[in-house]
Amino acid sequence: MNKQLKLANRPEGLPDSSTWVLEQNAMPTIGEGELLIKIHYISLDPAMRGWIRDVRSYIPPVQIGEVMRAGAVGEVVASENPAFKVGDYVTGTGGVQQYVATNGKGWIKLHGSAENLPLFLGTLGMPGFTAYFGLLDVGELKAGERVLVSGGAGAVGSVVGQIAKIKGCHVVGIAGGAEKCRYMVEELGFDEAIDYKSESVREAIREKCKAGIDVYFDNVGGEILDAALTRINRKARVVICGAISQYNATEAMSGPANYLSLLVNRARMEGFIVFDYAKDYAKAGAEMAQWMKEGKLKSKEAIFEGIENFHDTFLRLFNGDKKGKLVLKVSEN
Repeated sequence: MNKQLKLANRPEGLPDSSTWVLEQNAMPTIGEGELLIKIHYISLDPAMRGWIRDVRSYIPPVQIGEVMRAGAVGEVVASENPAFKVGDYVTGTGGVQQYVATNGKGWIKLHGSAENLPLFLGTLGMPGFTAYFGLLDVGELKAGERVLVSGGAGAVGSVVGQIAKIKGCHVVGIAGGAEKCRYMVEELGFDEAIDYKSESVREAIREKCKAGIDVYFDNVGGEILDAALTRINRKARVVICGAISQYNATEAMSGPANYLSLLVNRARMEGFIVFDYAKDYAKAGAEMAQWMKEGKLKSKEAIFEGIENFHDTFLRLFNGDKKGKLVLKVSEN
């Protein structure tokens, strides 16, 4: 049988346990040109909250009754597709389910083992690519610049800060709680940390970004984005990756009141979608894998188990109860 988590309704505010329904259905079958993948792990990402909104976006919303969309890594257990063989490890959009039948389009073979599969949902997967292209392409990072990143202990922000350090920059990270701030500085090598739970972010940015901000990588939006805009330098780049502080809002999203700082400083604020860089994923993955081999780039995955625990694990994206990449094991051994 195949356990599948399907969208049951579109929530207002933070999704509750009735947002999805867990079903047990027959194992999918495959035909000519298809393969059957046993999904081992799925990726939990803030973007999933946007995918269940019935609004115009960069990707169609998940429809009521459909399997919840999610990035996945798994193993080919049956194949009628010559490009894949049984035993191959693969990654793609598999959804929150234990098995998926596919024609192979959008699935990539991995040169890894069962033990390191979660890595391809994190640093060597979509979050890592998001950090890489957002910082280096959109942010046009230059050696010696001053970088501020919000969500600095998260899947994307932690990689952003480390890449900035690799490139010879001064990095300040924003996160919630003393443990996450210690993690950014002592384990990831950030220069300084700001704890938004215990100090005024606006005052802390003024104190810890005395030389201003050349690149601000924003994962949270809201008041923190507004505070960062007060300290940007001339020709600064503000990279809009996400706005997790706003995703579960029941009222209209709050925009930056200090946007005229962009005008005064001849600065630029730009959003991006990592899917636009798909043709260059291999290049980014190879470079980051090399950094990892050299000990310059660290990866951390927060792994939880059980497809039945999807909702509780999903909430960790918004209550801050995790460090690094949030991953859920859905296979049953």
